[in-house]
Amino acid sequence: MRILAFMRGLLGKRQWPITLALLLLIAALVLPPMKLPRDNANYIVTFDITQSMDTEDVGTSQVPLSRLDFARAATRETLGKLQCGSKVGWSVFTGQRTLLLMPPIEVCSNFDALLSSLNEIDGRMRWTNWSRVAEGGIYSAVHTAQEVGSNTAVIFFTDGQEAPPVLPSNDRVRAIADSKVHGWLIGVGGDQPVNVPKTDANGNKTGFWRADQVIQVPTIPGKPTTVESHEELSSLRAEYLASVASRIGFGYARLREPASLTSAMLDPNLTHREPAATNVNWCPALLALLLLIWRFVPWRGLRVSRRAAVPASVPIVRPVAASRTVTQDTKDRGLPQSANPEMRLRL
Repeated sequence: MRILAFMRGLLGKRQWPITLALLLLIAALVLPPMKLPRDNANYIVTFDITQSMDTEDVGTSQVPLSRLDFARAATRETLGKLQCGSKVGWSVFTGQRTLLLMPPIEVCSNFDALLSSLNEIDGRMRWTNWSRVAEGGIYSAVHTAQEVGSNTAVIFFTDGQEAPPVLPSNDRVRAIADSKVHGWLIGVGGDQPVNVPKTDANGNKTGFWRADQVIQVPTIPGKPTTVESHEELSSLRAEYLASVASRIGFGYARLREPASLTSAMLDPNLTHREPAATNVNWCPALLALLLLIWRFVPWRGLRVSRRAAVPASVPIVRPVAASRTVTQDTKDRGLPQSANPEMRLRL
């Protein structure tokens, strides 16, 4: 009997909204993610880890950063802006190929793992000091993306400097425009040529590269040399990267701030529609909140207070002037006092 009475109390006229709100809150806690179709994207983010990426010519004048550190910082900030269901993986480039460090994994459920692994990417992973950006790194990154999956896009950080340098008349971009892989080349670096730091296998700086220690741009037979080569200095090769990107069907953007990378990675052309785990816990929680508001807000009191706030209409009464009775002296008119009428003048 007590149980029945308790149940009747829970389902009573005034208590059933509270009971239903409690059930909805429990559902919000235990409801698993649901598979819903969403526009997601898969990325392999490739970092150029050659020594020119250690040049500190980006960031701010107060806190200069190396190109690689600036690229990692922008990636770290962009990760938090990708929607759940998107996947990101890491790879590094040096020499003539890229090395896949981590295949694309879901962002939200592996956020800490992505950040921890991103912090470990630096020049100590470098296995050689020479590089071919177009014919080697980009081609290798596209080939890796094809192996991972047809919907995987490539984000490639580089300053565009190749060592040894490519002849100005050479076009070594391989035919990868026909591939189904799309992506962005992200240029990192300053406009002014600066010295390239020299680092050892442990990432310690040991000085700067000199002109006699690097291969300069070779001269073309039969053509005069108009510009002196200084490959010991480095700057962003923006025109070269933009040209490569246009020929392979990629986009090009210069990394001036993290928003530049965010805009590239949120490119709708890189997304594809697929079922993804989506949290819908907020739906029953919102319904529970609305029920509790409906139950406990004193709606009648609000109506009464509104009525009390409106002043009652006051009838307008026109004042009537008091009448005065002026009795003229009968003697002034020459009439007898009994015949003198009272004259009332309204003022």
